[in-house]
Amino acid sequence: METPARPRRTALITGASAGIGKALAPLFARDGHDLVLVARGKDRLEALAAELRTAHGVAVSVIPADLTAPEAPFEIFSEVQRRGLTVDFLVNNAGFGSNGAFLDLSISGEAEMVEVNCQALMKLCHFFGGPMRSRGFGRILNIASTAGFQPGPYMATYYATKAFVVSFSEALAYELRDAGVTVTCHCPGATHTEFAGRAGNDKSRLFQRPGVATADEVAGHAYRAMMAGQAVAIHGLLNALLVQSVRFSPRAVVRSIAAQVNLPPRRLSGK
Repeated sequence: METPARPRRTALITGASAGIGKALAPLFARDGHDLVLVARGKDRLEALAAELRTAHGVAVSVIPADLTAPEAPFEIFSEVQRRGLTVDFLVNNAGFGSNGAFLDLSISGEAEMVEVNCQALMKLCHFFGGPMRSRGFGRILNIASTAGFQPGPYMATYYATKAFVVSFSEALAYELRDAGVTVTCHCPGATHTEFAGRAGNDKSRLFQRPGVATADEVAGHAYRAMMAGQAVAIHGLLNALLVQSVRFSPRAVVRSIAAQVNLPPRRLSGK
């Protein structure tokens, strides 16, 4: 008896040119799903698209976009419609962080972080979630972080944006629970990607400790959680235990520990 073939669907991934987003793309392709890859770097997207087409025989579209621009999510949605594509899986992976005392950081950079990590994610959920609800099927995967469960001195804005993603995703998952559309909030801990270098905390205690996950490990866990329709998924047993411990620890202690983990190296050395 032949096993029924999986329906061929289309996944849109933001931040697809590197890190977790790039690691997620072949997982969809291996299951026979077409892809729409979104990021700022067109050349890197085109190179990844060519690899996926050759390796898996799927259709891959590329949409270069800068999500720091408030109009970018609607432009992405409009371009998808113009190409006649239907997005069944939406992966909001794009995001970035910063490291340092908030008042010493560029406010324009912090505002752009809120635009990408919160506003763009929210807009894309709205634009693509509506058609999913109308069709009665869809999967939304929002990449958050274990940072979303606590305050984070020296990464104050980043932790706050991920708290938004956790809360928003859980609420949306509940609202869509009977619509055939699932929303998964995936919360990895520290992960070896370009994120840490860009944020400036790749030398912090958080990323110097043993056991930091790889992008492939996190992507595999996120993919399985999304396909299972899990509302909140935390990668790694230690991360899950740490998140639970935050609930029962004094807030002053939580803040202090997060500060020590995120403290820029020059402060740790007393310079």
